[in-house]
Amino acid sequence: MGKPTGFLEFNRELPSKRPVHERKTDYKEFVNTYNGQQLNHQAARCMNCGIPFCHSGCPLGNVIPEFNDAVYRQQWQEAYEILTSTNNFPEFTGRICPAPCESSCVLGINQPPVAIEEIERHIIEIAFDKGFVKANHPALRTGKKVAVVGSGPAGLAAADQLNAAGHSVTVFERDDEPGGLLRYGIPDFKLEKWVVARRIKLMEEAGIVFKCNAEVGANISINDLLREFHAIVLAGGSTIPRDLSIPGRQLKGVHFAMDFLKQQNKRVSNLPTNTSYPSAGTAHLEDIFATGKNVVVIGGGDTGSDCVGTSNRHKAASVTQFELMPKPPHTRTDFMPWPTYPMILKTSSSHEEGADRHWAIATKEFVGDDKGNLKGLKTVKLEWKMTEDGKAAQFTEVAGSEEELPCELALLAMGFVHPQHHGLLKELDIELDERGNVKASDRGYQTNIPKVFAAGDMRRGQSLVVWAISEGRECARKVDEYLIGASLLERKDQSLIAL
Repeated sequence: MGKPTGFLEFNRELPSKRPVHERKTDYKEFVNTYNGQQLNHQAARCMNCGIPFCHSGCPLGNVIPEFNDAVYRQQWQEAYEILTSTNNFPEFTGRICPAPCESSCVLGINQPPVAIEEIERHIIEIAFDKGFVKANHPALRTGKKVAVVGSGPAGLAAADQLNAAGHSVTVFERDDEPGGLLRYGIPDFKLEKWVVARRIKLMEEAGIVFKCNAEVGANISINDLLREFHAIVLAGGSTIPRDLSIPGRQLKGVHFAMDFLKQQNKRVSNLPTNTSYPSAGTAHLEDIFATGKNVVVIGGGDTGSDCVGTSNRHKAASVTQFELMPKPPHTRTDFMPWPTYPMILKTSSSHEEGADRHWAIATKEFVGDDKGNLKGLKTVKLEWKMTEDGKAAQFTEVAGSEEELPCELALLAMGFVHPQHHGLLKELDIELDERGNVKASDRGYQTNIPKVFAAGDMRRGQSLVVWAISEGRECARKVDEYLIGASLLERKDQSLIAL
């Protein structure tokens, strides 16, 4: 490594952020960048460990010690090439990944881990500034045509890899702009949309065609795709949200979190907010605002956190977040040893901006006024029974803990159950697994229709952006093998061998 004693000399330091009172007034990213010395010191903390567990902690198999060493030596082209050998979109993961690699960092056994995610973000932005990032034109076209359905991170990764292999790729996106959840699910204050547009432009320059407002199975015929393309990749994501079927669910003011977030992303981009999909069969949604309201976010994950940050920017009267599970510990326990990903308390930047957080609480009823508007929630506290391995197993309601809280906007952020079945999947008669996801083997990513493959959340269920990119890459390699008989696209477990 560049500095073998760096981990002894320098402490973990994250970039500063714009003050809370300032960043809550806009939707701009608020994490600053390291200066040259800070970046050098953080890269120097990477140890010359015998077995770098960060490789296996990262779903992409990023070759982390090597790009840290290149950063320390200020070899930016080398760092960029190492990073992008396994990751198509470091500008996304460097901003929104929960960094499982850091949880498995060897230094993390007894010190704060290396700031891998931030180093990754700096590498790619320096590469853009220095002109290293260019459209990836294939040396030769194969004459094979591939359709990718969905332009989220899995679809984009699959398209990028298949294009690099020389196939002609067309991406079909039912929204008005490509990017999937990167564009309309993640708030701009975490990922500004010029970052997404910059990448899409590069992919278009490389020869990838994007067709928007194109919902396969609705206004685009699946039979046409089957006839026209040699292979199809389904990467539509897990889009059906988990509902909360309790009394009062029909009241005005109860909404799915993603409807709220998507509308705000469209407002920031100066796009119409009331668009719907041909297959939805529902009326346009009303405009959802948190301004001046008591907001309750039901669900404690990242989507719920994004609702907290957005509600604060709407100037909500109050923001409360509920979580059904008990409050996690602040540090690892015996039941979550290194290098596993620890289920510890996570305080996001949105929580820093203000939120009243409640754990082990269940919502029993939405309470309305005589006009059908939401005015409150009835809740009850829960007592969890833990198993021998420290996991929450079952709960009982605490007698006498019932309470009614004022609430004019309730946002359901309890995750997603499976992809949309109506339309594309039903028309294709695609085989589903027991959870309602597209059934496609881990090894082949192939569905019950030989020329149709699946990747990302649509195949594996709701997960992380970094997993979606990994899925897209691996699926692309299998499609390449199906079309050509072999593939030169790199497997995740080949990156270390190559170096």
